[in-house]
Amino acid sequence: MSTSQGRANEETRRAWNANAAFWDEQIGEGNDFVNLLEWPAIERLLDPHPGQAILDVACGNGLTSRRLAERGVRVTAFDFSPKMIRLARQKPNPGSRIRYRVVDATDAQVLKKLGRKSFDSALCNMALFDMAKIGPLFRALPVLLKPAGTFVFSLTHPAFNNAASVHLVEEQTESGKVVTTYAIKTTRYMTPYQARGVAVLGQPRAQIYFERPLQYYFQFAFRNGFVLDGFEESAFPPDQPQRRPASWGGKYSEFPAVLVARMRLKR
Repeated sequence: MSTSQGRANEETRRAWNANAAFWDEQIGEGNDFVNLLEWPAIERLLDPHPGQAILDVACGNGLTSRRLAERGVRVTAFDFSPKMIRLARQKPNPGSRIRYRVVDATDAQVLKKLGRKSFDSALCNMALFDMAKIGPLFRALPVLLKPAGTFVFSLTHPAFNNAASVHLVEEQTESGKVVTTYAIKTTRYMTPYQARGVAVLGQPRAQIYFERPLQYYFQFAFRNGFVLDGFEESAFPPDQPQRRPASWGGKYSEFPAVLVARMRLKR
């Protein structure tokens, strides 16, 4: 990892340690993004079964780990934030099927020690854009997964829900009637960049978003022996209430806020 990436990684770790308690209080066991956009697609693509072993990458407070354990899955869950893992360990552990670890997903050598060919699948929910470097994870996964194992990841949609995107509300008069339209304007997509922002309004410290086009993720996956065999884009239904006039909700139902992809090892 370069010096600049190392500094960015440490800044991100400090931010998530600072935000851990606030994030856990606000999100807890899930919000509208988790329950409507992320988890249904994850569950379809991951297809968890009792007795499977699944690796939960950058698990945060263990929200997805607990949902998997409730389905009879044996979960190895890790995060680079000790405070997040401390919060996760304080919560219920269904069937004692979750094992939590403090591990940095940007350290390939440590990742590979989690268990060679030990996992049926891996999941990374809403965290790849929090990582200063994703190459180590994609190189480690073929070592950790069983033959034909799958890696499911979710992202805020890189094209419509990135740090450069702006929600627009416009009114115009047509045939004597006021017509309101909702749109998204974005000024950056193709070139990877970093931007500081917040995951939840009011959090103590901003974190770095590592914004990348979708091809950036797929190319790392393809180079490390994966093929894409599942993909969903998730948008709020038209009747979803708006928390604020231009916040994510039903008015922006034509724009997916989240995408979920399933990669499968070719060998």
